[in-house]
Amino acid sequence: MGKKFEVHVQSTIFGQQELLALGNKVSGLSLAIDQNKLEAILQRLVPKDIKDMPYFLGFSSYYRNHIKNVSHISSSLYRLCSTYVVFEITKERIDAYERIKNELTNAPVLILPDFELPFELYIASSCSQRLGAALHQREIVHGEPREGVIWYISRKLKYSEAWYGATQNECLGLFWAL
Repeated sequence: MGKKFEVHVQSTIFGQQELLALGNKVSGLSLAIDQNKLEAILQRLVPKDIKDMPYFLGFSSYYRNHIKNVSHISSSLYRLCSTYVVFEITKERIDAYERIKNELTNAPVLILPDFELPFELYIASSCSQRLGAALHQREIVHGEPREGVIWYISRKLKYSEAWYGATQNECLGLFWAL
């Protein structure tokens, strides 16, 4: 019943402090966006037709855990991918595109959780529109306390949830984030 596991020595690296894996730079306690992948997207211009938009949205969606409120920022761009919408680049959509690029450029390095330390969960809700949450943790680095981001999540409210009041939306955000 045992499974066979083989390691090819010529394609294996040992003692690495950080490595690039699946578009991320992974080090001992952190996760960052691979700068080579980021450069490729930053050089692209604003999409001119429907064929270019899914590429950009897919890229930003892959790194959504690095971007605070990504569903809110990118909602106008996702609307362009609908079959019932005429593809039209407006100032709002250009601003959203540039803001996502800016957020990716300045994306925080995510820290890996330390389960010995307490977590902090921040919830944000926009009545009748979106939910967002950020999981943080305070750690001691070189004797100094520092708050680091572990993960960002966000989503659009469902039709039935859009009728909730502010308190209900905050509770929904807490329930959803947990």
